[in-house]
Amino acid sequence: MDKLLNFILFQIGWFSAVLGGASGRPWFGVIVICFIVLFRLSRVDSKKEELTLISIIAVIGALLDSIFVYQGWISYPSGHINEYLTTYWIIAMWMSFATTLNSSMGWLKKSKLLSSIFGFFGGPITYYGGYKLNAIEFSDFNSAMIGLAFGWAVIMPLLLILADSLHVFFHQSNEKRI
Repeated sequence: MDKLLNFILFQIGWFSAVLGGASGRPWFGVIVICFIVLFRLSRVDSKKEELTLISIIAVIGALLDSIFVYQGWISYPSGHINEYLTTYWIIAMWMSFATTLNSSMGWLKKSKLLSSIFGFFGGPITYYGGYKLNAIEFSDFNSAMIGLAFGWAVIMPLLLILADSLHVFFHQSNEKRI
């Protein structure tokens, strides 16, 4: 039940961020995602571990999306801090995504190949959904889809490895204290 709730909350955060970005209210999704992240933190045993994962993935996601923006493959109509960087609502979305890695998307940890395939198709599909809802613009649709597919095929298993590595790190740190 916890995994289903995590999945539903991620979807609520995704739609809030995308619809807020599309309507010129990028702050709306950020507020919703803040509540989702706080709710997630209230339900995990190791808040420090989860917050570390969320923070690292926010940075990784900001860098990856900023590469796509800088390359001119994608652009966002609202929420820019700098025209060459991704928007703050996308960074919030990455934070929300991070909450799924040890929960509703945890099943992908069993297979690096499966997680890579999932990223290859799932990543571009989510951006395409944002495009259809007018939150994202593509200057070169084909290049963007190819870049997103390969970027997500690489990043998805790496993010899952990161989640597992942090779990091991924090678990070992707790054992040393005992």
